[in-house]
Amino acid sequence: MPAADFTHVRTWVFDLDNTLYPPSVRLFDQIEVRITAYVMDALSVSKAEADRLRVHYWHTHGTTLAGLMREHQVDPLPFLEDVHDISFDQLTPDPDLKAHITALPGRKIVYTNGCAPYAEQVVAARGLSGLFDAVYGVEHADFHPKPDRAAFDRVFTRDGLRPDEGAMFEDDARNLAVPHALGMRTVHVAPARGDGDHIHHHTDDLTGFLSKLAG
Repeated sequence: MPAADFTHVRTWVFDLDNTLYPPSVRLFDQIEVRITAYVMDALSVSKAEADRLRVHYWHTHGTTLAGLMREHQVDPLPFLEDVHDISFDQLTPDPDLKAHITALPGRKIVYTNGCAPYAEQVVAARGLSGLFDAVYGVEHADFHPKPDRAAFDRVFTRDGLRPDEGAMFEDDARNLAVPHALGMRTVHVAPARGDGDHIHHHTDDLTGFLSKLAG
């Protein structure tokens, strides 16, 4: 484990969904159901078409919301409030993860394509409240989504983050391309490693990975 690769890091950036909790929780399944329903209502389309558009916009624009905004001028705030109105009962506190994040030197922030109020609820359900110096949602990027360069520029400028002293942990490999280009250390957190030279490290166990950094 190349712990030496992280000795320069002073800002630790964590994605939220399927990163700060394992994908086996399947929390995002609830959100996808609500997104499909929202698309059906907003665009007056069938469930099958709404599902197709949800996936198509995610691939084409980074998020379904970005596609709805760019192609249909959908208001983002009602969308975000609606699709994140879910149950957090599947999430449980993770004291080990909390301990290892606490041990990291410097600032720790959360940056998600969801909204910050939703992120705060997930953080709380994982027992991580009070641990992060900032929690940023898509609203802090003026609704530009990861993987857009503009999204990272807005959030990192707002935070005062120096990319050459930063590390990014993400479950979506494409969202690591810009951080890598900016000079950040990148960690793909997922069951299988994504393709591309923009991924420095891969893990399917964030808690275990962080424990080795402190060792």
